[in-house]
Amino acid sequence: MGQGPLSPCYSSGRDFAVEVEGVRFQFNRDDFASRVGAAAVQLGLVDRAELNEAETQDLVALTAHGRIAQPVSALAAHIEIHRDDLLVGDADLVHWLRRLVFRGAWIDQQVADGRLLPEFDERTGFRFRDGVTGEPAAEEPPIPDWTPIAYRSAA
Repeated sequence: MGQGPLSPCYSSGRDFAVEVEGVRFQFNRDDFASRVGAAAVQLGLVDRAELNEAETQDLVALTAHGRIAQPVSALAAHIEIHRDDLLVGDADLVHWLRRLVFRGAWIDQQVADGRLLPEFDERTGFRFRDGVTGEPAAEEPPIPDWTPIAYRSAA
């Protein structure tokens, strides 16, 4: 999805913001928390889409602020234990959570603007075509897979 101009108008609220390439998207609490949870699942950090409130709170804090100042779940401890694998380097967990939150909002906005047309294939999932030319949209590079060190709650 790296091709084409960024649509700078995505906003579901003013609780959180993510900025990429000078474009700032704003999110309400529920939208941001939902996108952060989906990003964590996509990265393999968590093995299920249903996070409890405390786990979600810690992930939201990490994504929004780059750290978990006041941990409230075992997920925060898990992230700290795996700090060297998750939080070190240029493309760390915070970077990827923010990138996927932004990418999801960007795609939603591009679809709403008619710039991207979604197609669903049961084998490959969603793919997108350019809304003007009908050509396949550029594919994003692969994302990290943190499944080997995924958090698995006791619940």
